[in-house]
Amino acid sequence: MPTMESDSSTVLRAEELKSSANEAFKAHKYSQAIDLYSQAIELNEQNAVYWANRAFAHTKLEEYGSAIHDATKAIEIDPKYSKGYYRRGAAYLAMGKFKEALKDFQQVKRICPNDPDAAKKLKECEKAVMKLKFEEAISVPVAERRSIADSIDYRSIEVEPQYSGASIEGDTVTLEFVKKMLEDFKNQKCLHKRYAFQIVLQTRELLRTLPSLVDITVPNGKQFTVCGDVHGQFYDLLNIFELNGLPSEDNPYLFNGDFVDRGSFSLEVILTLFAFKCMCPSAMYLARGNHESRSMNKIYGFEGEVRSKLSETFVELFAEVFCCLPLAHVINQKVFVVHGGLFSVDGVKLSDIRAIDRFCEPPEEGLMCEVLWSDPQSNLGRGPSKRGVGLSFGPDVTKRFLQDNNLDLVVRSHEVKDEGYEIEHDGKLITVFSAPNYCDQMGNKGALIRFEAPELKPNIVTFPAVSHPDVKPMAYANNFLRMFS
Repeated sequence: MPTMESDSSTVLRAEELKSSANEAFKAHKYSQAIDLYSQAIELNEQNAVYWANRAFAHTKLEEYGSAIHDATKAIEIDPKYSKGYYRRGAAYLAMGKFKEALKDFQQVKRICPNDPDAAKKLKECEKAVMKLKFEEAISVPVAERRSIADSIDYRSIEVEPQYSGASIEGDTVTLEFVKKMLEDFKNQKCLHKRYAFQIVLQTRELLRTLPSLVDITVPNGKQFTVCGDVHGQFYDLLNIFELNGLPSEDNPYLFNGDFVDRGSFSLEVILTLFAFKCMCPSAMYLARGNHESRSMNKIYGFEGEVRSKLSETFVELFAEVFCCLPLAHVINQKVFVVHGGLFSVDGVKLSDIRAIDRFCEPPEEGLMCEVLWSDPQSNLGRGPSKRGVGLSFGPDVTKRFLQDNNLDLVVRSHEVKDEGYEIEHDGKLITVFSAPNYCDQMGNKGALIRFEAPELKPNIVTFPAVSHPDVKPMAYANNFLRMFS
C-alpha cells in the first residue's frame, strides 16, 4: 500500500506539472500544455481542474470533441465546479451547438449567481439561441429555395464616376485587373460590388461544371503547387505569390479549402482566388474545406465580414457558390488531395467520391462529412474525432486506401502545424497548412508543397508570417464567440 508520504509527493508532482502546463498555455504552446496536463491527470485523475484546463487547451487547438469530453469529466468529478460547465459550453458554442451551450451557461449562472461575467455570457448565449430559433422559423425549406445567383444582373449595376479602383472591361477577367485589385486590397480599398458580383457569378458557373473529384494533369517538367488553409490571412496569401509566383497556366495552384473565417481579410482572399479562377481556370484549382459552409461562416467571421464590406445578398451568394466547390483532387493519378481526410469504412473508391452529390451544406456524417472533417492519428485503425465531427484514421487506413486506388500519397490540410506541415503514416500522408502565425497567436510557420512531374516528389517550402494592418482576427465573428477567443 502507498504511504501517506508517497501520496502527498504524487499530489505535489501533479501540481508542478499543472503549473508547467499553465506556463506552456500562456506561451500558446497548446500541444505541450495538453501533454503536461495529461501527465498531471495520470498522477491525480480526480482533480477536476486538470481536466477543465486540458479542455481549454483542446479548445485552442479547435479539438472541440476532446474539449467536451474533458470538461464533462471535470463536471463528473465535481458537479459544482463552474469552470467545467464553462469550458464545455464554450466548446459547444464553437461547434455551433448553441442550445447545448445555453444549458451549460445556465448552470454556470446557478453556481455563480453573483458573477457578472457569467451573467453577461449567459445573456449573449440566450440572444444567440433566440436568433437561431428565429432564423429556423423563417427559413425556406431547402427543396423550395431558389438560386440567389439567378436573381442578380451585375451588368445593370452602375459604377459611379468617382470609383477609381480595379475595373473589368466586358466579360473577361484579365491579369492586369487582378494585379490592380490586389494592390487595392493591399491598401485596404474595396472592390466595386458590380465586379465582385461578376467574379463570384463567373466562378460559380465554372465550378458547377466540375465533378466532385477533379483529375489534374501536370505535364512532364512542369510544376504544381498545393497550399493548405489560408483562413482570411490575405497578406500571407500575397506573400505566397511573392515567394512562388502568381498563378498562371505554367504556375498552377490548388488551394485546399478553408479560404475564409477566423482571419479578418477573408473577403479579399476569396475574391483573389476566385478572380484567378476566372482569369485562367487551369491556373487555380479550389477544394471545399469545412469552413466553406453556412454554419461555420455564421460563427467564425466570414458572414459578418461580407455583410459589413458588401451586402446581405453576397452572404447568400457565397453560401451558394461554396456548395459548388469540388471535394477532392487527384494529381496525375498518383496524389490524392483532400481538405480533411479519409473514411470510416474501407473500400472507398475514387469513383465513390466522384459520385457524391456535393451541392448542399455539409452533412454531419457520411463520405462528404469525412472528406471535410477527418484527421489522421498515429494509432492503427480508427478512433473518435477530437473535433467532435468526422473521425480519426490510422496509417493502416491510409495504406489500404492508397492501395485500393493505386495512389502513392495523401495530401490534406485542416490542422495547424508548427512547421506548416507534417509528414505522417510512414511518409504516405502530408498535412500542409498555409496560414502562418494562425489567428495572430499560434506562432506556426506556413507551408506549401511543390510537385514536379513526372516524379511528383513533394518539395515543401515553409515561410513565416508577414505583417498586416491592425485588424484583429475574428473582428467580424459572432459576438458571443469573441468573448471566448
